[in-house]
Amino acid sequence: MVFADRIPRIQDYAAIGDCRSLALISKRGSLDWLCWPHFDSGSLFAALLSRYRGGHWSITPPEPFRSDQHYMPATNILQTHFASPSGRAVLTDLMPISSEEFKHGHLVPDQEILRELHCTDGEMLFEVEFRPRPDFARRGVEAEVRGSLGLRIACCGEIFWLRSSVPLQVDGEGNAAAQLHLRSGDIVRFSLTRAGEAPAVLPSVSEEARERIERSARWWRQWSGQSLYHGPYRSEVERSALALKLLAFAPSGAIVAAGTTSLPERLHDSLNWDYRFCWLRDSSLTMRALLGLGYVDEATSFISWLLHATRLDQPRLRVLYDLWGRSAPRERVLSHFEGYRGSCPVRLGNSARSQFQLDTYGEVVEAAALFAERAGSLDRVAQKALLRLGNYVARHWNEPDRGMWESRAAGKNHTHSRLMCWTALDRLLHLADRGLVRGVPRDRLVLERERIRRQIEERAWNARLQSYTKTLDGDQLDASLLRIAWHEFEPADSPRMRATAQAVRDRLRAGNGLLFRDRRNPQDGAFGACSYWAVEFLARGGGTVEEAHALFRQMLRFSTPVGLLSEEIDPSTGDALGNIPQAFTHVGLIGAALAIEEAEEARRSAARREPGGEPEEKAA
Repeated sequence: MVFADRIPRIQDYAAIGDCRSLALISKRGSLDWLCWPHFDSGSLFAALLSRYRGGHWSITPPEPFRSDQHYMPATNILQTHFASPSGRAVLTDLMPISSEEFKHGHLVPDQEILRELHCTDGEMLFEVEFRPRPDFARRGVEAEVRGSLGLRIACCGEIFWLRSSVPLQVDGEGNAAAQLHLRSGDIVRFSLTRAGEAPAVLPSVSEEARERIERSARWWRQWSGQSLYHGPYRSEVERSALALKLLAFAPSGAIVAAGTTSLPERLHDSLNWDYRFCWLRDSSLTMRALLGLGYVDEATSFISWLLHATRLDQPRLRVLYDLWGRSAPRERVLSHFEGYRGSCPVRLGNSARSQFQLDTYGEVVEAAALFAERAGSLDRVAQKALLRLGNYVARHWNEPDRGMWESRAAGKNHTHSRLMCWTALDRLLHLADRGLVRGVPRDRLVLERERIRRQIEERAWNARLQSYTKTLDGDQLDASLLRIAWHEFEPADSPRMRATAQAVRDRLRAGNGLLFRDRRNPQDGAFGACSYWAVEFLARGGGTVEEAHALFRQMLRFSTPVGLLSEEIDPSTGDALGNIPQAFTHVGLIGAALAIEEAEEARRSAARREPGGEPEEKAA
């Protein structure tokens, strides 16, 4: 436990959600981020990006205190533990969630945030401050106290109700406050609900609220219990799976890249992006993570969303899509927000939506191939969609593009993009060989696949550097080169791949096991997913399983106290940078753990075939 900062660090936030939206709550007990009703909606609270304008809902001791946070085991229900010289208390935060069977038999609100404060020892003072600022503080509200029903807040076609088990002081702008003097055993509850077009359902804040907490805990534990993973780092993998589930949009099956916008990749700079959308770049790794853990329902929903979204735009794919598979909104700036710790601009939407990136084609085809291998079939609509993608790649693979890191400079001949074009054609041919896709023009795709291979081997290899390079005929490195082995273009233990991995470690090393994705001036943070790619590379034969374990354990030090992962890490401080929770990083952790598990199983199988039996297993 540590004394809380006035402006929390990114790693001092934890997330709650209901598979539709997400809230961030600091170690001070302040809810500083919530977009309702969906991830990409306007905010109700956004103090994360504007400390005084954005709005917040804090439940915090006014006296000196220490705090830490934990999730209830195998759930996304958050508990913040407060300790002061006079007592102890625990704040439980959640967005209640129920099975569809339960919803059919009961009235439940469209969405709810439930907060329960329990003094467990001695006595403590708390101050409650509720300051909603809808639509990124661009809209006013109509507020009215309705007696025992609570505070009614109307804005933007939505109705919000704040209910409390203690009296609140309210004003006409929707603000509410209270001062609490709690003694051991005292429990106070608050409920914020949203109602759209349907009649409002106002859940109880009495003892019945405890059932909503317990029901939600059962729901999360039942979901977590579906995992088939029993390998090393199981608790960390479980937490990453739970974070990925938080980022899944249940109505469509989409998975957003992150739950926030404009958290900086470099403090006090302009590298601030809106990640509340769905990137094709993440597709194959996400599919492998879901299937590898046994979450087949989520994998099925995701591939259905993926093929639906890309079918609408074929043959030319977009880089990112909104939650429903449509074009993401244009990028614009919130000039009245100063940004996290003064890091501006604050952006809504993302201009990468109009970029041309060839790697997306390989990602979609690879994800579909992984799913088809598990399911054993693809419907005719999906087969036709994949054929159109393959034909497009065969015609356009030799064009410059913006690359997977979405450079806003002119297009270049990126090695990773060529790799993913090769992957698209290679997987289509394998699907054809297995009879899972019919009508594949084999001769043409084989010819183009081999042309891509020759180009990568001849023009992406730099003999002087003894490494593949970021671009054809280039001399710069990129951590994405580690994925050449992942996509089976070349084995991890080949001389070229071992030399490339060594060059990447030497030139992109950020210290403490961290890697920069590439070299920039000025340099942004170390990219978390890249180090997990390095773990996977080691486990796949580019090193030893012991080396993979060592790097994995090193990386775990950069998880937040509750086990969430951000996009980047400041190498000098270890602080989290970028949007959080970040799906790409969590998927990287899961993939690395799966690779280690596969390597250990392969080693055990080899040992069983040798005289003398299995070797002793090393503790993870």
